Amino acid sequence: MMRTVPLSDICTKITSGGTPLTKRDDYYGGGIPWLRTQEVNFGNIYSTEKTITELGLKNSSAKIIPKDSVIVAMYGATAGKSAINKIPLATNQACCNLIIDNNKADYRFVYYYLVNSYEKLLSAAVGAAQQNLGSKQISAMAINLPSLSQQKKIADILSSLDEKIELNRRMNETLEQLGQALFRYYFVDNPEAKNWKRGVISDLGEVVTGKTPSKKNQKFFGDEVAFLKVPDMHKTSIVIKTSDNLSLMGAESQKSKYISRWSTCVSCIATVGVVSLAGKNMQTNQQINSIIPRESYFKFFNYFLMRHKSDYIKTLASSGSATPNLNMGHFSNITVVIPDRELLKEFDARVNHLFLQMENNLQENETLMNIRDSLLLKLISGEIIL
Repeated sequence: MMRTVPLSDICTKITSGGTPLTKRDDYYGGGIPWLRTQEVNFGNIYSTEKTITELGLKNSSAKIIPKDSVIVAMYGATAGKSAINKIPLATNQACCNLIIDNNKADYRFVYYYLVNSYEKLLSAAVGAAQQNLGSKQISAMAINLPSLSQQKKIADILSSLDEKIELNRRMNETLEQLGQALFRYYFVDNPEAKNWKRGVISDLGEVVTGKTPSKKNQKFFGDEVAFLKVPDMHKTSIVIKTSDNLSLMGAESQKSKYISRWSTCVSCIATVGVVSLAGKNMQTNQQINSIIPRESYFKFFNYFLMRHKSDYIKTLASSGSATPNLNMGHFSNITVVIPDRELLKEFDARVNHLFLQMENNLQENETLMNIRDSLLLKLISGEIIL
């Protein structure tokens, strides 16, 4: 039997976190994972970008949140999104942390319910500059609960799909690390590198800068042409799906070239130094400079070289400008070392299968996510009863 209760009824505690004083270096870099709201983005959390010390914890409103709690972002770009922490951690004040009473609800079911309620949560957020939710709003949110055994069955099915998605993601991380190790072996630690000729990025391929079509003309947007923006690049090393797409009319209005599959894309305005490979033909916005490989065996070398030079690119973009910016001309003329052709071909052959496997894993994840999202709606709503 389904019953409707506020979230507060199934939690032993609902609390936000805190931020230790940022001027105190001794508050940061310790052994306590510290979660910021921008890291809450639908999924399990196994690590955090920053850590704090016991002293930082003690002298702030941050507190330890037990593992398997449900965390909801209250404001910022990720407002309304949720996650499960798979490790004990502290959070900042923008996170609403739901510590679930396991005798009343399955924490995984609660998480999936909130994932399904994302649009509802987002519509409840207020604020002109940024979307804001309050812990009281979240605490009072009604949740439809089937029996605990039914919750566990639903959560088991959805979790099994997410576990496979996570396994593929971690496998891709390992494959990329193998590729990076091979790149270092061939091109960074190679004693012959001092004898290779010098060139510039445009020697590696044609450099293309994208453009954004006018948002006033809705006919420019559709499903025909993938349109790459920097947030898409943060998610994966190979982009096979973009958050926005253009119509053929919109793509032609750009008067800029398509970038082909396996082109290397580098963010060069504002957020600088993010590097991804295009998983198919696409166009990009103006924040991205792309290298269409001059030879097919340049494709993965270009990618790893740009990853290797990412910090240097950030430095170039930041010099003398309030907003970091590296235009196509400056980007094209960055000095690079160009190895022997046969060595490039050998490297390409060795890493090619790594990237094909990564691509297969990404495509499988897209299928699994579509299945999960379809089941999520039907299971949570009670349309499918187990």
